[in-house]
Amino acid sequence: MPAWGTLAAAALLGSLSSGISLMLFVVALRHLGTARAGACFPMVPSFGALLAVTVLGETVSPSLLLAGAAMGLGVWLHRGERHLHRQAHEALEHEHEHEHDLHHDHHLPGEVDPARHTQRHRHLPLVHSHARFPDQHRRHSH
Repeated sequence: MPAWGTLAAAALLGSLSSGISLMLFVVALRHLGTARAGACFPMVPSFGALLAVTVLGETVSPSLLLAGAAMGLGVWLHRGERHLHRQAHEALEHEHEHEHDLHHDHHLPGEVDPARHTQRHRHLPLVHSHARFPDQHRRHSH
């Protein structure tokens, strides 16, 4: 049985490592989406393996290299996914608070123009396509 100090140090290291790993996983869920975060999360042990090889001098085996390459390929494939997304915006008329400055001077001559006021305006219909990185906030059908 290891000494209490060794056990405490190991428990602290494990708690911090797992805690940081899980925190980063939750952040990845939000920003990458469930599928991508789930695909990237298995890469975590490869960082541990890299540390074991570089810091502890563990042996690099062919199966370790093959596993690392397969995980890296999977992450690369997921990260490289892009597709065009056609988006249509309908005409919209709305009013919002607005402030004029030196670069935004469109009031009519003689018109009272308070620095801060509400302004009603209209956006024309618009259809455009742009690259989209799919994530949990971009649900759409094709």
